[in-house]
Amino acid sequence: MDTPVILKIFHKGKMKEYFVKPEGEMHTDLGIIKLDELKSKNFGDKISSHLGAEFVIQKPRAPDFFIHAKRSGAPMMPKDIGVIISNTGLCSSDNVLDAGTGSGILAIYLGEIAKKVVTYEVREEFVEIARNNIALTGISSIECRHGDIVEEISKLDEKFDVITLDTISAARVIPYVPDVIFPGGFLATYSPFLEQAKEIREAIGKTDFIEVRTIETMEREISFTDRGTRPATTRVGHTGYITIARY
Repeated sequence: MDTPVILKIFHKGKMKEYFVKPEGEMHTDLGIIKLDELKSKNFGDKISSHLGAEFVIQKPRAPDFFIHAKRSGAPMMPKDIGVIISNTGLCSSDNVLDAGTGSGILAIYLGEIAKKVVTYEVREEFVEIARNNIALTGISSIECRHGDIVEEISKLDEKFDVITLDTISAARVIPYVPDVIFPGGFLATYSPFLEQAKEIREAIGKTDFIEVRTIETMEREISFTDRGTRPATTRVGHTGYITIARY
């Protein structure tokens, strides 16, 4: 294996997790691990430190990259990504256009499912971060392009099954979406403020999109203790508004 792995060990009542590349050495409080040994192992195997501590080798998945990938800003939360995937019916035959790449987290989630993902990011420094994060996953179906989607969408000669927009310019992009989306395809936009969501709805209203709705998803983790069971005091509240429309 040449891509990063997750090393996990349960020690003194706590789970420890390390996101590592199979090269060099890693120094931990449980000993030194020769990471080069990972190249001859498989997922599910164990690797030992020089002190005899055994770590289980796991294959990273999208939630792991959400935690460990380098950030260029606040990425879309998994709860919102799940809403987009489920409401668009994203599948393995789909071609996806994504804009507002950021760290590449959404593109990675989409890329683990879709046939191809083309993602645009206007800031060059973010493109480099996203490309590096995507390269770590080993997903070959994601193409990260540098460019302003507002300008680039009218130049595209491709068509897509699903289009996701996580950009402040979404309302300006929407008039061009009908030219690059297959009939029956879905548009999904993400906006942190209601004012932006309203602009998006107004732009969609001037097109031939149908089945339009805007939703907000709340998430509460449940805490289990000896005293009782209740919602955890730390929670993910409002993050953004998602608008789903079908063409």
